[in-house]
Amino acid sequence: MKKILLILSVMLCITACGDKNKDYLVKIKTEYGDMTVLLYDETPLHKKNFLELAKSGKYDSTIFHRVIEDFMIQGGNVSEKEGVRENDQDQVPAEIVDGFYHHKGALAAARQPDNVNPEKKSSSTQFYIVDGFSWEMMATNVRLLNQKMSELLQDTSYSDLLEQFQELAKNRDNKGMTSLALANKSLVEETFGVDLNVDISEYPDVYQGVGGYPGLDGEYTVFGKVIEGLDIIDKIAAVKTGRADRPVEPVPMTMEIIEIKKKEVTEKYGYEYPAE
Repeated sequence: MKKILLILSVMLCITACGDKNKDYLVKIKTEYGDMTVLLYDETPLHKKNFLELAKSGKYDSTIFHRVIEDFMIQGGNVSEKEGVRENDQDQVPAEIVDGFYHHKGALAAARQPDNVNPEKKSSSTQFYIVDGFSWEMMATNVRLLNQKMSELLQDTSYSDLLEQFQELAKNRDNKGMTSLALANKSLVEETFGVDLNVDISEYPDVYQGVGGYPGLDGEYTVFGKVIEGLDIIDKIAAVKTGRADRPVEPVPMTMEIIEIKKKEVTEKYGYEYPAE
């Protein structure tokens, strides 16, 4: 059985990738700029599915319908665009690969929760791109920082700092408040005699410098990553949202397929393909 599955996976990869010396990148175009994503050969079912949807134009005019800053931006709901209900039978079998993590820029498949989807099958169209915590946030006990910062702001000596937080809160700038708290991390540590650093040695190396959302690792299929346009994730993640984390102003997308030699991908983006 394993041998049959391996053969099928190879066949699917050949179908998706064509010439073994070439690959297909996907450029996701938005009003905030473009993100270029690379799709992993190790997740052939998801790669084939994503490429087929992008090539057929089904993703064009879909939107990023769920946006949560410091977490992810989710889109690609083709069913909503077409006015139909997504069929569970079209779900893609999970391809959760050890070593593919939810670092910033990771491309992963959305799915239904475990209670109705114990096999962790992926949505047939919906995907998300990780925004995630910054590396500085991952290296900080943010909960304790916020707690002690609240205590600090009760001291009238820090009225100017309090006003800065109040202005950010008024504008619902959560990221700005977090950044301001992190900027005063040393002040909090010195004032209360606490250590706000956390042990980051357990995080995989891929998180270093860029951050991400490790709480999702092993739970969802990661099948690619943004190799150009990481700053666009931040721009989309920062848009104003309403109910169900839906952007108040729609963020539509179109997709462009880029055929490219694998050698060029390695030279330009530093990505090393798995040995055949």
